[in-house]
Amino acid sequence: MQLRQLGSNQSKVIYKNGTEVFFSYETPVAAYVPEIGYCKTEKKWSRTTSRHLNNFSTAYRQSFPQEYFYSLCEEV
Repeated sequence: MQLRQLGSNQSKVIYKNGTEVFFSYETPVAAYVPEIGYCKTEKKWSRTTSRHLNNFSTAYRQSFPQEYFYSLCEEV
């Protein structure tokens, strides 16, 4: 597992299986999952978090409930 700082209050955790979980502040809000591609939370956060999401990727294929991103951090 690797932690990379992407910018102010933006980071991602990269797991050995290829999954990347993107954090805005301390909250996981998007991910790259090899089987799915880029996905983001359905939950509406602040304007700043929305901007962070666009910094991570603009190629989101799907949106999932916020709980999915919490579970990615637990499982991997």
